[in-house]
Amino acid sequence: MEAIITIVGFLGSGKTTLLNYLIDRFSEKKWNPFVILNDYENANMDVQQFLEKVDNKHVKALTGSCICCSGIHELRNYVNGIPVRKKGITLIEANGTSDACALMEFLGVGVNDRFLPPIQISVVDVQNWQKRGEHDELEANQIQVSSLIVLTHLDGVSEHRKELVIEDLKKHNPFAKIIAMDALDVELLPILLPSKNVVDKLAHQKAHWSSCSIDLPVLPSKDCIDLICNQLPKSILRVKGCVQIAKEANYTYFERTPDGKVFVRPFKGVPITGTKLLTIGAGSEPAVLEKAIADSLKTHNEL
Repeated sequence: MEAIITIVGFLGSGKTTLLNYLIDRFSEKKWNPFVILNDYENANMDVQQFLEKVDNKHVKALTGSCICCSGIHELRNYVNGIPVRKKGITLIEANGTSDACALMEFLGVGVNDRFLPPIQISVVDVQNWQKRGEHDELEANQIQVSSLIVLTHLDGVSEHRKELVIEDLKKHNPFAKIIAMDALDVELLPILLPSKNVVDKLAHQKAHWSSCSIDLPVLPSKDCIDLICNQLPKSILRVKGCVQIAKEANYTYFERTPDGKVFVRPFKGVPITGTKLLTIGAGSEPAVLEKAIADSLKTHNEL
């Protein structure tokens, strides 16, 4: 039987980093991963970054719907249509605001009986755990039915802070195993059991946020990426995009995490949906994004 592993966690916690890690480790051990990515806007942008590791037929993007409610039927259809493979394993990355408890409750019903009951891994950013203000409840919800909790963003974190976070995680979910990513033994993941933890109900609207996507023009320099990210309001908790920089042959991927840090790296290949600016959170409206781009270009020209 094939295991289904869902990866959940707050925006910017490191879910895609964990997914990359799992794909590499499973592939090394001759497993055949099938990957499903969910995002509010343009999950295809992220899918493209896995095509060097996973066959195109074994990667699916689920965009624009919430897989913990409205998108659950589409997700089930995807899962039930997964081809049988030798040593197959299914990896699902949920969007960063998913109601993780609802996802597990709904996904466990109606899935083909050739699959094991789904299990969940939650990614926790130790630096920012329960520092989300009004979003703390959602972040806490995302670890309550996880069989495994993976700690990330440990660089520069004191041992005292790490111990406090682990103690708090155990209060929310006393049954989950808690480890750092480099301690993961992927051979043990397919035999993890679903969580038996009793969960707190989450008001579901707290997992439904506004999002937006618009085209990006060619930017005169990479400095404009920082200018755009800094122009966008802090109420927008997730910013990412793919852009072409003038006189550069390759495309550039960027993201701004909820704590305001901006990361830039090369984008593999050509974005099939074109260059885009994507945002999640209050204020995610076309006019806001367009103004941020216009202001950044104006500022760049004035420098």
